[in-house]
Amino acid sequence: MTQTIDKDLIIFANRLANESRKILRNHFRKKIKIRYKSDQSPVTEADTKVEKKLRMLIQRKYPKHGIIGEEFENIQINAEYLWCLDPLDGTAAFITGKPLFGTLIGLLREKIPIFGIIEHPILGERWSGGINNPAKLNGKNTKVRKCKNISNAMLYATSPEMFEGKNKKSFQRLSTMAKKTQYGADCYAYGLLASGHIDLIAEAKMKPCDFLALVPVVRASGGIISDWDGKPLNINSGGCVLASGNSKIHNQALKIINGK
Repeated sequence: MTQTIDKDLIIFANRLANESRKILRNHFRKKIKIRYKSDQSPVTEADTKVEKKLRMLIQRKYPKHGIIGEEFENIQINAEYLWCLDPLDGTAAFITGKPLFGTLIGLLREKIPIFGIIEHPILGERWSGGINNPAKLNGKNTKVRKCKNISNAMLYATSPEMFEGKNKKSFQRLSTMAKKTQYGADCYAYGLLASGHIDLIAEAKMKPCDFLALVPVVRASGGIISDWDGKPLNINSGGCVLASGNSKIHNQALKIINGK
């Protein structure tokens, strides 16, 4: 069955992004309470304010929809429609005044990611896209660029510290083969990929809320996104993510990562 997305859902998803933008702009580079989770990742008052607001709007508009979020308990995860929220992807960037953080809003139907938004409130940039909906940056169509070989590829990862043990060795192999490796963009890197500025992203220690909203945007731009075994990403996927501008370099990267 061909998936279609109700236009009202797309309009509503953008409304959620607008609400997040207001809150995060209001708190950026201002004094704010910070606490650290058990894994030492930071969370701020802005994270929780955004997620609470978005959850309230979803539950009011679509009470039968489920929600999975970064900061609070999941709701109705077996619902036909499921919203995936990361209110502040890149909290470390946010608390240090770097404007590359964003809000990730994903919509799944029967556990399949069908639409996503990558919202960057300070930069005023918003990528969106999904099934039968082309990738857009601020309303204009955007797509990946052509890169035929890893040796010419620009590779991104959020941080080298996200790779440990076997994953660290795998990433090092990939980084050695790529033309250049850069760090520190958080979810902004996926927007850069969707707009044809970079070619590869490899990450580890990711949670579903970190990647489910990215899947439809990358695919809608003509890119490929999977786990490190080449399998489609879903709510039960592990934490390793690979995104590429096309299937050729994606397959090359998978072979390098897996030592083939």
